[in-house]
Amino acid sequence: MFDKVLIANRGEIACRVIRTARKLGVQTVAVYSEADANARHVVLADEARLIGPAPARESYLKIEALVSAAQETGAQAVHPGYGFLSENAAFAEACDKVGLVFIGPPASAIRAMGSKSEAKRLMDAAKVPTVPGYHGERQDAATLREAAARIGFPVLIKASAGGGGKGMRVVERLEDLEASVASAKREASSSFGDDRVLLEKYLTRPRHIEIQIFADGHGNAVYLFERDCSIQRRHQKVIEEAPAPGMTANRRREMGEAAIAAARAIGYRNAGTVEFIADEAGAFFFMEMNTRLQVEHPVTEMISGQDLVEWQLRVAAGERLPLDQDRLRINGHAFEARIYAEDPSRDFLPATGRLAHLRFPEDDPNVRIDTGVVEGDAVTIHYDPMIAKLIAWGEDREAARKSFVKALGECEVVGVATNTEFLRAIAAHPAFAAAELDTGFIARHRRDLIPEAKPASARTLALATLSLFLQRTRQAESEARKSDDPYSPWAYTDGWRMNDDNHHIVRLQDGNGEAAVTVHYRREGYVMDLPDAHLAVRGRLLEDGELEADLGGYRCRARVVRRGRELVVFADRGSHRLLLIDPLAGAAELDAVGGRLAAPMPGKVVEVLVKDGASVKRGAPLLVLEAMKMEHTISAFADGTIEKVIYSAGEQVEEGAELIVFQPARGN
Repeated sequence: MFDKVLIANRGEIACRVIRTARKLGVQTVAVYSEADANARHVVLADEARLIGPAPARESYLKIEALVSAAQETGAQAVHPGYGFLSENAAFAEACDKVGLVFIGPPASAIRAMGSKSEAKRLMDAAKVPTVPGYHGERQDAATLREAAARIGFPVLIKASAGGGGKGMRVVERLEDLEASVASAKREASSSFGDDRVLLEKYLTRPRHIEIQIFADGHGNAVYLFERDCSIQRRHQKVIEEAPAPGMTANRRREMGEAAIAAARAIGYRNAGTVEFIADEAGAFFFMEMNTRLQVEHPVTEMISGQDLVEWQLRVAAGERLPLDQDRLRINGHAFEARIYAEDPSRDFLPATGRLAHLRFPEDDPNVRIDTGVVEGDAVTIHYDPMIAKLIAWGEDREAARKSFVKALGECEVVGVATNTEFLRAIAAHPAFAAAELDTGFIARHRRDLIPEAKPASARTLALATLSLFLQRTRQAESEARKSDDPYSPWAYTDGWRMNDDNHHIVRLQDGNGEAAVTVHYRREGYVMDLPDAHLAVRGRLLEDGELEADLGGYRCRARVVRRGRELVVFADRGSHRLLLIDPLAGAAELDAVGGRLAAPMPGKVVEVLVKDGASVKRGAPLLVLEAMKMEHTISAFADGTIEKVIYSAGEQVEEGAELIVFQPARGN
């Protein structure tokens, strides 16, 4: 086994590798950019090296800096994690050249699978079933148009050199092909430095099933069963589970053996995942092979009882696989969700900001949290906005699903918008419970999963108001203890008023509406006049900040997190955001981008589609913004005229920056 390993990555995967290395007595070296100087993986590692500025291209993607850091710290091996350089053959070769062990497959295997076109050719030769499509080198518009017509619509455009949904588009009609290819090529070039694409037949209602494989340097190879990754949005996985619902023993063996054949065809070694797409009839086709550890590997660990990172380290150190195929067993069921800083109500726009409050489920042996952040950390524009992965296990699918739903409801994040409630809505949906899974699940049930915002309930308003008053009381009591005159009437917290009922009115902004709560002081607590309710309320704040409340006989625990005027109420396994209206502050603040063509997030302008003076119709695309490695099109919100385009392609913009001066036509 190695004495010291450098981890050429960041975030939760770096923390994940550190955890196993520590268990094995292996020292770890973290690398970090200037933006990550205080990151969790830096704190957890035995030592750490600065490798460059915040942009990934100047730090985590600099092969020379990573190799030098490994050499200078005396590391014997490099773990690439996933993303960044994990599937970069040049990085693997650079490690080999200086005697560092690359904890992954040989560079030749990475290169063979790095091109989806070449991978499909190899799989055809190895008799692994593949999806009909075009995987050629010619990339001109005429060739791609002819290939698409031959394949038949709908077709799927995919970046030849990448994955993760980047550079992927579904095209329903021939007339949409050229624009979609151009967009896919831009995204592919930005993400992978290679704009080549391939075309495939797009299957309707397909399931995405992947096989975890492992191979050592002694000729042994096994599959550690399958994961169902069908719940996707924009071709990116949202929820994964293992094993796949409805999978028979025979089909599992067929897919497992096909995956092993794919691995043997390229002389594979270490951890890998062979991804298949399956149709409604049960036929399956090779999609691609990920030559690295997958983001969703924890669900496989939960059902197999194996530590896949430990397997990686042992195989890389020259050992044989810890178990052969006959000794591998499935135990129970597991789900994984990726908690992202993104806003489902705004078409999943990535969010940036500081994690002012962060709580995950605790003391549940069936729930695992993999994260690379702690409370107070910032989610920036430089890296993937994933906050954490939540994994839940149960003896069967339904037990695991219930544990999953419960755990998602216990996550608390304040400071950035998250997809947590969206994830919980998926897991709680009857169709998900019935395992009616395919890649169109989210689009089909979108209305259920992202419902219209509802006004805060009387209980939510009461909890927010109660928390305010209890915090005020705690503060007054603290000040009284510090005062020279602790019996001063100014320190009293009973709401006493001369010649008047002792009451107070709290005004809260709830979305676009406003709610007023009149609080009457009583010796045993408060009486609150709420919209559509009148409640006797009492409670206390616990040491950890949790609120214990009695709302008219209904007893519950909740948490109300205050950040300036913002109040976020976590109760009933959900959350609700309110704003405290300060009468001295005047009218409620306006939305920073409301009614303006402004940047919804920090990013880079990649294409401007209009010129000054142009007349446009509502919905017309005007500008393409790249943020969080994704493209976002800014469209006209009404018919009108472009008075001035403020930014040019290549320029960086801040959130809320006006992009285009737009004059709506009269009558809009």
